[in-house]
Amino acid sequence: MPVHGINHVTLSVRDMDRALPFYVDLLGCRLRARWLRGAYLEAGALWLCLELDPRAGEPQVDDSHIALSVDEAEFDRMAQAIRASGTKLWKENQSEGASLYLLDPDGHKLEIHVGDLRTRLESCRARPYEGMVFEE
Repeated sequence: MPVHGINHVTLSVRDMDRALPFYVDLLGCRLRARWLRGAYLEAGALWLCLELDPRAGEPQVDDSHIALSVDEAEFDRMAQAIRASGTKLWKENQSEGASLYLLDPDGHKLEIHVGDLRTRLESCRARPYEGMVFEE
């Protein structure tokens, strides 16, 4: 049986009292449960787990990140709120669809993005990446 989706994402955080306002107040996740060393949040169909870990925040040197879907009507308001909060940005958008690349308080690379795989593939068909081959 093939994988059919993401079950959940777990992110390590150094300080839960710093991480929760970022995810709940700034990004709009819903806090569903909290315990001494963690919290469960909900963002649409995404189950997000935050776990305390003193090693959290070590710098990442690659492009690995988690992209979170946002509605086009909400993107500008959310992007302005993120910028106004002083949240660090880590990359400029160079792909299809509106995107903002941000770091959470522990340095996890996140992206808020308008679009989906269908819109990305449409864009790539118009301007394919070097060596790109499409499967039908």
